[in-house]
Amino acid sequence: MPRDHRPARSIRVLLAEDQGMMRGALALLLGMEPDIEVVAQVGAGDAIVDAALVHRPDVALLDIELPGRSGLEAAADLRAQAPGCRVLILTTFGRPGYLRRAMDAGAAGFLVKDGPVEELAGAIRRVLTGETVVDPALAAAALSAGPNPLTVRERDVLEAAADGATVADVAARLHLSESTVRNHLSAAIGKTGTRNRMEALREARHQGWL
Repeated sequence: MPRDHRPARSIRVLLAEDQGMMRGALALLLGMEPDIEVVAQVGAGDAIVDAALVHRPDVALLDIELPGRSGLEAAADLRAQAPGCRVLILTTFGRPGYLRRAMDAGAAGFLVKDGPVEELAGAIRRVLTGETVVDPALAAAALSAGPNPLTVRERDVLEAAADGATVADVAARLHLSESTVRNHLSAAIGKTGTRNRMEALREARHQGWL
């Protein structure tokens, strides 16, 4: 198809990326595709749903680590509030745990940022037709890594302790008893094979479990 001719109905894309230069470059490159139109750009996760409801994109291209709300959380929000919008995760962090969480949140695809823009444009077209598009190396790593071993409550407790909060602080934040918090922290430490809660937190983040 000639580059200067757009079809009557372009694929409408919402782009969520917190780094302004990266966001602008992606929008420019995707806008050069004859059948893709970037209709909205946001730099924070908590702006994604509102932008989707206003601009009605066909595909939302989301980074994971965004201020306000993660791309994974936003993916779940979009599934509930804008079910006609397909979600494609594009991230620097190709972690097996992130892939599993993205699929659980309803994402239709997961790619890392080191690929060519042609591959990204192709993935946008493919998810719109109903395909699931996943980086092959990451898919293999996710299969070998197995599921997230941490329960929802163990993840909550680890995240609540991330700023160095005491057991009493975490218990108050999550409305749990201190003994329950200790039990969850101990379980998380054991499952991550680490020595203390800060090491457990780092390992869980590295694996993409949080």
